[in-house]
Amino acid sequence: MTTRVMCYGLGPIGTGIARLACMRAGIQVVGAIDADPQKAGRDLGELLGGNAIGVTISADAAGTLRGVHPDVVLHATQSSLAAVAPQLQECIAAGADVISTCEELAYPWGRQPQLAADLDAAARAADVTLLGTGVNPGYAMDALPVMLTAACAEVRAVRVLRVVDAAQRRGPLQRKIGAGLTPDEFAQRVRDGAVRHVGLPESLHMIAAALGWRLDAGSDTIMPILAGHAIVTEYVAVEAGQVAGVHQIARGYINEREVITLELRMYVGATDPQDTVEIDGDPPLRMTIAGGIHGDIATAAIAVNAIASIRQAKPGLLSMTDIPLVHYW
Repeated sequence: MTTRVMCYGLGPIGTGIARLACMRAGIQVVGAIDADPQKAGRDLGELLGGNAIGVTISADAAGTLRGVHPDVVLHATQSSLAAVAPQLQECIAAGADVISTCEELAYPWGRQPQLAADLDAAARAADVTLLGTGVNPGYAMDALPVMLTAACAEVRAVRVLRVVDAAQRRGPLQRKIGAGLTPDEFAQRVRDGAVRHVGLPESLHMIAAALGWRLDAGSDTIMPILAGHAIVTEYVAVEAGQVAGVHQIARGYINEREVITLELRMYVGATDPQDTVEIDGDPPLRMTIAGGIHGDIATAAIAVNAIASIRQAKPGLLSMTDIPLVHYW
């Protein structure tokens, strides 16, 4: 059965999702939305660097939803759940399942419970499913560690280390982690909430909920990684002593014991990129993906691969630990 899909948001991540959706058998892309006037009115296929496919990009989300009646909306616009909630509500009201790369949607019950409750109620009432996912949050530092615990008779602690060479990633991400700032500028933007990796606390809460742990306390520490030499990428130039990226650690505690540690080092020029998961359990487990998971490619793949799972899931706002196993299809 063919799934009718609308692509909502055509930035670097959204175009990757759209390109993969257009290539995948069993998917028919029937609509595309983007507010950028340079994109609205163009054919989606041409925007993606190919031939026209007869799908015109529109800035009118409501009109397109009414006109094309998608089964699933692949949503990729912003990281802030509060900012995208009206967009999500619009998709839900149109009767479409939604897969979004909004990081704060991956597990919003911990930090934004009222917004999560509102979206869940709307999705249930419309008999649709709403999912926030991506590579991180949504996989590398939450769903994957949770899956590894299936082999354990007991779990005492979960530790995840993700090292990412941001020089290989998109420009907006390099700017979001503070690449090229002075240490003082970095500190100010951290205080303003403008520089950080969005989603680490959400991953923390997702793991705890999946394992049945009630955290007594949690923390999210953000520090700069300074460049030891000049680094030039396609998007930023970083001098020695300037900020190359972010070192962020989220911790969760039960009875003052650290039971979840999520450490992210994301900076341009990172050495030894990797994704490592350690389970302190019976038996203990350790897994390393050498070179790490390419975030942009993986985010697009997870969003598209999740279509089959979300179509089988119950209605409501769900996380990656609530839906049938997502895998390549």
